[in-house]
Amino acid sequence: MLKISNLSAKVGGKNVLQGVSLELKAGEVHAIMGPNGSGKSTLSYVLAGRPGYEITGGSVEFQGRDITTMEPEERARAGLFLGFQYPVEIPGVNNVYLLKAAVNAKRRAEGKPEVDAYEFLQLVRGKMKVMQMDESFLSRGVNEGFSGGEKKRNEILQMLVLEPALAVLDETDSGLDIDALKVVARGVNSLRSPERGVLLITHYQRLLDHIVPDYVHVLARGKIARSGDKTLAQELEKRGYDWVLEVA
Repeated sequence: MLKISNLSAKVGGKNVLQGVSLELKAGEVHAIMGPNGSGKSTLSYVLAGRPGYEITGGSVEFQGRDITTMEPEERARAGLFLGFQYPVEIPGVNNVYLLKAAVNAKRRAEGKPEVDAYEFLQLVRGKMKVMQMDESFLSRGVNEGFSGGEKKRNEILQMLVLEPALAVLDETDSGLDIDALKVVARGVNSLRSPERGVLLITHYQRLLDHIVPDYVHVLARGKIARSGDKTLAQELEKRGYDWVLEVA
């Protein structure tokens, strides 16, 4: 589904990614961990096509297509979703209108007719129950006045409504209390299927107690320094990153 080969990228004139290689197959959940400044968020932005992040080498294939020259909206229509570490507020843009516009853009790209209003509301209300969100959030501006936890729930709600083929979640556990963490994890787990993949960027083992990954990778100094199964995250929790950096 996702094949990253020797990917290098720079931002603000600084080389951040320096030869990242990773392959994620449909149905798999991969966790990316690593110390601050190792390039985790840069990797997510490069995959999503954020302006200002320049690929200087390597390739990225998503479902067999080279996405490195595609615009961010093209990648989204192709089924790639990015959940931000710091979701932005969009005052004046109604939450439900944004969700419906996004769903219809995806359906047009798939050659499908626009979603029926009743069908759409039924879909959204069902997903909001999963995320334990009050329906009043639908009529508010996107993330406007939301707490940190509410913003993260709203990000996952967007993901559930859009049903992407690949979700890249950048530190989605940031700012969550224990109860909110469980709700967000339940939302992510509800999307898991043999047809979808998740790339989960996180600092902490606690999220991986609820979203159990198939593979864990340590990103250090701009490249994958070590890979393993879920026990690697448990070892990092006990030993930190120094032992990985010594051999990176």
